[in-house]
Amino acid sequence: MRIRHTMAILAPVAAASAFAVLPVSTAAVATAQHAASGPAGKMAPAMDSPHAYKFAGKATHAGVTFSCQLPGSAINCYAPQELATAYDVPSNLDGSGQTIVIVDAFGDPTVSDDLNVFDTVFGLPAANLNVIYPDGQPAFDPNNADEVGWSGEIALDVESAHALAPAATIDLVVSLSDQDSDLLSAEKYAVDHNLGSVMSQSFGEAESCEAAATRIADHQVYREAARKGISVFASSGDDGAAQPSCDGTSFIQSAGLPAADPLVTSVGGSSLTATQPTGTYVSETAWNDEFGASGGGFSQIFHRPFYQILDHATSRGRGVPDVSYSGDVNNGLLIAWSQGVAANVGDIFIFGGTSAGSPQWATITALANQAAHHRHGLLNPALYAIAASPLYNFVFHDVRTGNNSVELSDANGNPLSIAGFDAGRGWDAVTGLGSPDVAHLIKVLH
Repeated sequence: MRIRHTMAILAPVAAASAFAVLPVSTAAVATAQHAASGPAGKMAPAMDSPHAYKFAGKATHAGVTFSCQLPGSAINCYAPQELATAYDVPSNLDGSGQTIVIVDAFGDPTVSDDLNVFDTVFGLPAANLNVIYPDGQPAFDPNNADEVGWSGEIALDVESAHALAPAATIDLVVSLSDQDSDLLSAEKYAVDHNLGSVMSQSFGEAESCEAAATRIADHQVYREAARKGISVFASSGDDGAAQPSCDGTSFIQSAGLPAADPLVTSVGGSSLTATQPTGTYVSETAWNDEFGASGGGFSQIFHRPFYQILDHATSRGRGVPDVSYSGDVNNGLLIAWSQGVAANVGDIFIFGGTSAGSPQWATITALANQAAHHRHGLLNPALYAIAASPLYNFVFHDVRTGNNSVELSDANGNPLSIAGFDAGRGWDAVTGLGSPDVAHLIKVLH
């Protein structure tokens, strides 16, 4: 379990007085206290650590400004429009005609209420959300920290996808639990029924913790997805070069699954600096601070795929991540999340983690599909071809600073040092090829 730190609550400020900062409470944030992983065969959401989100305040009215959006705030945050501006998301594309598939576990009884709050606060149109339970709807237990944590994952995935493609349909496919077999069933349902052109999965586990039969079955699902032109994305993890051990009591250096599957586009995390309140892009570095670090490394199971040109890498394994996106809580995205409890509707949190990147990269690809009037399918060959061309720095922000080495502790509090990798020119096992200039990416992919 990652060492926990106490953060102050960030109070909302009325939009009409954006330069008058209300006092910041010193109360500790109430976060779901759940382990980073369970036993082998149990997937954890990528934002599973309570460090992946911090309370920002109450949604008191449309257009409310939060103290984390103001100059001098100890923790910076972005409204969805600011993030869209920073990554140059074209305003003429809205996801019309596209369906974004999101796979998560357990469910969230207040997902629609939170989405309505999100839309009201940030001036977004109502969403077209379908919640699908392929194997039946599980009962949600608000006292189960694991289930509450997954409700946060659902809020982040759904709202961040809707923010970038407000006219797209979102199919949230919910598995009975976070066991590998249940999530596999949900993935298979989504692909078998060809629900959408893109699919996002913000969860994972160490490669050695997934049974070979499950890994093979997953790969077959992704193979079928590629055949149908479905682009599949997964978060690379929030513990740097580490993954939780199979019994959940420690950490090991490892790439994670499903991110390391070569038929998946793996998304790492950066720390984005953009101007307030315009959202103009300034710079990025590899995400690695008290809130977590970008997952990355090399597979011990999958060989380096044909599309991956990594001349400077010593490993012959498939490298992750492929790309990156804003993932630091400090510079995070504002999300409405009521922890599955109706009385909490209106709570706004700052979210980070590679969980923020997977659904947004899926949504970016849905926008590219809208622009091109066809599906792009497995995206990795095109991404690496761009990186090998003179268009690389036209399409990507090449993140060259930072690393994903981490200092963690095991279940007994013993310190652990997990050696990671350095960010650098071109692809690296921290931020992949980098983050997108979305308008340029769509133009090149078209």
